[in-house]
Amino acid sequence: MPRRIVILFVAVLLVSMAVVQMRHESRHRFSELQAQQAERDALNVEWGKLLLEEGAWSQHRRIEVMARTRLGMSSPDSARIRVVRVKPDSAL
Repeated sequence: MPRRIVILFVAVLLVSMAVVQMRHESRHRFSELQAQQAERDALNVEWGKLLLEEGAWSQHRRIEVMARTRLGMSSPDSARIRVVRVKPDSAL
């Protein structure tokens, strides 16, 4: 009878140690998950800011102003505009 008690005690001890190990690993994984989610959220915020910045930089009015001021470009007058027609069967 005492041998069964010793075996039972050892089994309970091993299971208890396994439970403690699993709890520790679970907490560690959960903290990793929270860190990854925080990083994801920060990247989503940065992505949103970059999209707004891209929209601001690519506005047609801004590009037109920069073309006129920095590059000295202007729209041609109607006398300088030429229309080129391409035959539909010609290969490009």
